[in-house]
Amino acid sequence: MSVTAIEQANLRKDLPAIRPGDTVRVSQKIKEGDKDRITNFEGIVIACKHGTTVSATFTVRKVIDGIGVEKVFPLHSPTISKIDVLRRSQVGRAKLYYIREKAARETRKKMKTLRTETVRNVPEGESQE
Repeated sequence: MSVTAIEQANLRKDLPAIRPGDTVRVSQKIKEGDKDRITNFEGIVIACKHGTTVSATFTVRKVIDGIGVEKVFPLHSPTISKIDVLRRSQVGRAKLYYIREKAARETRKKMKTLRTETVRNVPEGESQE
């Protein structure tokens, strides 16, 4: 039995075509002790690597409370129960790493406006630290 035959046997055919820019919900099986549960991770696909081979991966990014969280999922992993494509977006690049800086910039702008609002609300006669 050749290596390519083994790889072909482990490829999953029930997964949708995923591209960078898609908003997806990945349902992943997690084993805790003797129980299995499914967790969902919903976000934007910022990268797909290694094509459609057994070692193919895709990176999903979402922002939780102003902090960016990224997860790299193996495409053909048996722990992934399903992938739902919620929204398709047309993008001009294969890797959307620039979204990291864009989200950080928007967070900094929000923090800046928050700081100026708290400084302006200091009553007269009290010192500002």
